[in-house]
Amino acid sequence: MESRGSVPARPAPYEGVWRFTAPAVDVSVPQARHAVRDLLRRQEVPLRDEVLQGLLVIVSELVTNAVRHAALLSPQLAVEVAIGAEWIRVSVEDDHPYRPKALEADYATTGGRGLLLVREITREEGGACDVEHTASGGKIIWAALPLAVAVTSPRPGPSAP
Repeated sequence: MESRGSVPARPAPYEGVWRFTAPAVDVSVPQARHAVRDLLRRQEVPLRDEVLQGLLVIVSELVTNAVRHAALLSPQLAVEVAIGAEWIRVSVEDDHPYRPKALEADYATTGGRGLLLVREITREEGGACDVEHTASGGKIIWAALPLAVAVTSPRPGPSAP
């Protein structure tokens, strides 16, 4: 009798990678947010509402940064959504070489806190975010969030005497 290896688990129906490009102009911000929201609905991705809302804020902030700070050297930007069985990652790629840094919170200014917001949302949801350079000299800014928070019950401790 021939032994066969185990059959790999079938990916969830919502898993995959989607990528679209947009011009680095203001109108691309709401268009990107709506495109990501519509994709997640169409694919029936199991997201808690607060994670969905946080993810859409992240998309808005990352696209806004590309429009405001990279458009001169990068008239196009790319948005990618990668969904796995337990996580979702959104990224924005542009051709500008400058690696952005999150500014300190200055409550007297009306802007400049987008990356702080992205970092805070990902931290609160147990995710991660970072900036990577591309082979062409640009950058990809990404954030990944878990689809669902695993609920674990506390381990029983030793009995009290």
